[in-house]
Amino acid sequence: MFTGIVEEKGRVLSFAKGERAWNLELAADKVLPGLKIGDSVAVNGCCLTAVSIGDDWVGFELLEETVRLTGFTELQAGAAVNLERSLRFNGEMGGHFVTGHIDCRGEIDACEKRGDDVYLHVAVPGEFQRYLIYKGSIAIEGVSLTVAEVDESGLAVWLIPHTLEVTNLSEKQSGDVVNLEFDLLGKYVERLLGEVDDRR
Repeated sequence: MFTGIVEEKGRVLSFAKGERAWNLELAADKVLPGLKIGDSVAVNGCCLTAVSIGDDWVGFELLEETVRLTGFTELQAGAAVNLERSLRFNGEMGGHFVTGHIDCRGEIDACEKRGDDVYLHVAVPGEFQRYLIYKGSIAIEGVSLTVAEVDESGLAVWLIPHTLEVTNLSEKQSGDVVNLEFDLLGKYVERLLGEVDDRR
């Protein structure tokens, strides 16, 4: 479980398909203290298991399915990635509950600076648009954000300077693919209401 409050921007050192899995190695700093083999780290919002750790890097193994369903297909050496360690219940709770299980990929179709802030619009596949709620929560690339607009093609959010400084959203542009995870509570409500309707 995560909060969507990114701890740092890491950098891709390498990403390649190995004999048994895709291997991802990232340069990192803040997420490394106390991190152990087997611990979970959200990388661009996707929950991955650390399989190797160095003084200034961490490595992961990714399933083919994980690569297919996320924006990792576009990762290249040097790319910035958002990193967050799993939630510790003795710490502060910010953001919202994020599982690290990506629902789908979205595509940025507008990224514009307006005053001091940035307006970001993301096109969302039709079957997932039912989870979009005005002023609701969304995790984009693992960043907890508030939905500012909902329209027939997707959603828009506003990015403050701090968010741009500490996440990889500052490097995104129109046409880029981003990982999306919709609000967990909304998905549970949908499932429960569906079960109630099925019993009628």
